[in-house]
Amino acid sequence: MTLSPPWRKALLTLHVVTAVGWLGVDAVLLTLGVAGARGADPDLVYPMLALVGQSVFVPLSVLAWLVGFASALLTPWGLLRHRWVLVKLGITTVMLGAVLFALLPNLRAAELGAATPPDARQGLLAAPIVSTTLLVVATALSTYKPWGRIRRHRPRPA
Repeated sequence: MTLSPPWRKALLTLHVVTAVGWLGVDAVLLTLGVAGARGADPDLVYPMLALVGQSVFVPLSVLAWLVGFASALLTPWGLLRHRWVLVKLGITTVMLGAVLFALLPNLRAAELGAATPPDARQGLLAAPIVSTTLLVVATALSTYKPWGRIRRHRPRPA
């Protein structure tokens, strides 16, 4: 099933907006994490990081993944037609899992401000570095579309 061109363009627009939003909020989290690591007031930086992360980053990550998955299913690119689509889906799925299961507990710990544990602080700095890198890789995959189509084995005529 594929969408008509106007719906496909609307879905593509939503996909780009959510992905760019994810990258933008990632930059905000990275900026706050660096500020915390460089000695900014932890009672200001970490609760702010927790607020932005929990109220914007986590929901936007889920939305971006859902829209990307819908785009793969409902557009001519298809979910199982091109290797780059599968790799990109794999990257974003791993990132979403990391957001939900690794970053979210650190965001909750960041609500403590100066009492945020050191390992949570390190995780709050490392997560946006990794996430930003992976989002840039996913963007490159969308731009260059490497590796071609996935070949399906079809029985040869007798």
